[in-house]
Amino acid sequence: MSSDRTLRRGFRELFGTTVFGYLTHKRMEQAAQLLQEGNMTVAEVANLVGYSHLGHFAAAFRRKFGITPNQCLMGRKFVRGL
Repeated sequence: MSSDRTLRRGFRELFGTTVFGYLTHKRMEQAAQLLQEGNMTVAEVANLVGYSHLGHFAAAFRRKFGITPNQCLMGRKFVRGL
């Protein structure tokens, strides 16, 4: 148990976030890049980055960047994030 706690603490010190937060950040970065390329639908991107529910993906994307995935796909610039 203490090694798990030590690992989590060390990860937070090194990356400034939790493991879950880091993974979510990376997933959102990949999603934004794919949407900006414009070759996939929002649903395809959501599925590719590991979201089975489109609504959960859209909410996480909006929290991260301040715009919806559709707005990103249509070329709107990010308010925050990348």
